Amino acid sequence: SGAIRINTQEYLDVLGRPMVLAGPRAKQVQWTNVYQDALGLGLVITGTMPVFNLTADSASSQNQLILGVMGVDVAINEIKKKTPTYRLGANGYTFATDPNGYVLLHPNLRPKIINFREPVTLDFLDAELEDSNKETIRRQMIDGKPGQIKIKTLIKSVDERYIDESIRTYTWTPVEGTDYSLGLVLPTYSENHIKANLSDQILQVQLPYTKDFESLLPNSFESEGHVFIAPREYCNDLELSNNNTEFLLNFIALMEKVTPDSKQCDNLLLHNLILDTGIIRQLVEKVWKNKDLNTYGFLAVFAATDGGITRVFPNKAAETWEEDPEPFNASYYRRSLDNKGYIFTAPYRSGGGELLNPENDTIGVLVSTALDITIGGKTIKPAVVGVKLDLEAWTDKFKILASNHTDNRQGSNMCGPNRVCEMDCEANSEDLLCYLVDDGGFLIMSNQKEHWNEVGKFFGVVDPNLMYALYNNSFYKRKQSFDYQSVCEQMQNSEAGAAPRGVFVPTIADFVNLAWWTSAAAWSLFQQLLYGLAYHSWFATDEVDAEGAEPKERSCVMIQTQYYFSNLSSSYNILQDCGNCSRLFHAKRINNTNLLFVVAEKLPCTSCEIEMLSQDEEEFMEENPCEELAMARYRKGPSTCFDNNNTEITSDCGRGHSFRPPLYALLFIQLLLLYPPVSAHIHSQLH
Repeated sequence: SGAIRINTQEYLDVLGRPMVLAGPRAKQVQWTNVYQDALGLGLVITGTMPVFNLTADSASSQNQLILGVMGVDVAINEIKKKTPTYRLGANGYTFATDPNGYVLLHPNLRPKIINFREPVTLDFLDAELEDSNKETIRRQMIDGKPGQIKIKTLIKSVDERYIDESIRTYTWTPVEGTDYSLGLVLPTYSENHIKANLSDQILQVQLPYTKDFESLLPNSFESEGHVFIAPREYCNDLELSNNNTEFLLNFIALMEKVTPDSKQCDNLLLHNLILDTGIIRQLVEKVWKNKDLNTYGFLAVFAATDGGITRVFPNKAAETWEEDPEPFNASYYRRSLDNKGYIFTAPYRSGGGELLNPENDTIGVLVSTALDITIGGKTIKPAVVGVKLDLEAWTDKFKILASNHTDNRQGSNMCGPNRVCEMDCEANSEDLLCYLVDDGGFLIMSNQKEHWNEVGKFFGVVDPNLMYALYNNSFYKRKQSFDYQSVCEQMQNSEAGAAPRGVFVPTIADFVNLAWWTSAAAWSLFQQLLYGLAYHSWFATDEVDAEGAEPKERSCVMIQTQYYFSNLSSSYNILQDCGNCSRLFHAKRINNTNLLFVVAEKLPCTSCEIEMLSQDEEEFMEENPCEELAMARYRKGPSTCFDNNNTEITSDCGRGHSFRPPLYALLFIQLLLLYPPVSAHIHSQLH
């Protein structure tokens, strides 16, 4: 390897001459792709610059050598700290791309393999759901052109279960002195934000004596509800923790030592936190405490804010609260901002997941909505409020609300095998299936008690025939995308296995064949013979690995499938017909919600040939490389190339050494070439 390095250095000395002679044009910083730092800095990029030897080689010439490369690592997390994350809102973000269209900064850049040795290359069009507008944005960013566009685009939820269609404004510009481009994405409601300007008397009062901060103390939770505080860097000395209760205590302890206007703290974050704490406390005092939640069938009420406060009332409801304490990372919070009305979310379980037991488990369905505030003609959404429904109580209400609502003008709607009953979800639950399904195709409620333990599952698992009928009749659209950052289990290596350690037994012809004795087989036989005599294990079986131990995980590509509502809002008397079987169903969107109300006859048509719809991820096997080459995305190569310079000193070129082999070596090789015919002659005489 040392010789290889020396030879490589000689090549570089020659290849680097044009770059050295190019002068300042070649002294440009070159930036690498994103990669994972071996020393634990996380994702980093490295800027490199060549170092030239510009000393005089002689009186008439100058050195033309590259001495080496100097560089600096920049952690992506350090770049993130410079972005105004919390001023952009939950659905606003910044991103950056390189000349290849790969992102070095993006909220969806989250490689799952730790210590991945290869560069982290995620294309901008793969970091988001691709469309023609984003292709234009990507191309202009690669070309270093600034621009802005407002588009309607598809947004994948944080939990990757839902697709929302929303308005976003994309703004981008090149970064001076680099080949990167920086972008900003904002929804309409995040173009303005609240900047708390608290009065002097609040700032001057220490924590233990303010009512707003008293509501953050754990001893107030029993009466005013549990508080979750977003784990943000409010102050330099604040110790972060994955345990939210511990983080809250750390925050309170620090606030007892410093005032919110301290120079070591982020005043904007702290002031907004104080403002939101006071507003939510008044909501508890004036509204929540005066309501009997059981009367309404509520397990809990809650509020979460851009300032980072989440309060859940009553306190015992916090025991089953599974949402992220950082509202900006919570799926319900971000989806509520992007959708109008009430967003219903059931506790998610995969198709093969553990079933809930309605007898022992209290099943809660989250209902949330964004709070709209208009100030000076500008609308902002600074908070999300909601409730947690008791599934059992609300299923009874659901059956009553969905009972005996037949439109007489359409005649008598009948169900069952003989079609002799009204479409009544309460009275005819033995013959009718009544469902509430959300916009992602997940079951929210059913009039069938045996379906309660399947709430939160994809409807294609609960009732495959009916889900296919809804999709086939355009109630749902489907979107497939690729996750290039997934992790899969390592495949078993077929080259590993057990094999007997036997020996090769030569024939008499082999012994008299001189060429055989000069081969490696003789030496191998001698080794095995000695080994067998010493250990008496001629045919023992051992486990043999081709290349030793391999990592348990590998990088892979997964296909993700999400469903979302089409523009169709209602349809009646749809007949799922296949041969001798037919099934009648009705479906209608419920206004101001993300729910679809479905009523269907109980008897399924199992003889129908349907596509089994699923939301489970599947591994994507490698596609045809030729097709990928034909569909290659736009890239931008280097703007300059240093391949030649007329002032190069080429005196070193053409140096070489002649090779003169010894005469005895040539004679020895000739003798070896004579062995095969001699051996063949002896072999024929023996036979």
